[in-house]
Amino acid sequence: MIRISKIADYGVVLLARLADDEARPTCNARELAAEANLPTPIVSKVLKSLARGGLLESQRGVKGGYRLARPADQISVAEIIRALEGPIALTECTLAPQTCEHELACALRTPWQRINEIVLATLAEVTLADLIDPTHAAATSPRSRGSELLHIERGH
Repeated sequence: MIRISKIADYGVVLLARLADDEARPTCNARELAAEANLPTPIVSKVLKSLARGGLLESQRGVKGGYRLARPADQISVAEIIRALEGPIALTECTLAPQTCEHELACALRTPWQRINEIVLATLAEVTLADLIDPTHAAATSPRSRGSELLHIERGH
């Protein structure tokens, strides 16, 4: 089973809450934790990682907190996952060359790299706005884009 971690899932939830209420200038970790019904220490950790990843801006002080660094339609799911989990790779050999001892003799390396590229491209095309607004997602349909990529990769 391929799945994102709880931390990445929490990151998406927290970013969605910030994107939903863009009128609010900033929101602190305690407020977001209460709104999302998540533990404050985990929320603090996730928010710091998202800020280090350039997806959030932080402001210190009494009225401090976090806000999106860019509009929701300019933040991709791939960026969110990378900020919280690091590089995205379905197999070791798609992460970097020479990370698998069987790499030179493996006949499946190239197909796995193609699959990984398609997954990455799709995650890069799906935005935070797509996740929080179903009508936005339908208009930009990453599923059809993914199908087009598969179609192109097969040479049809």
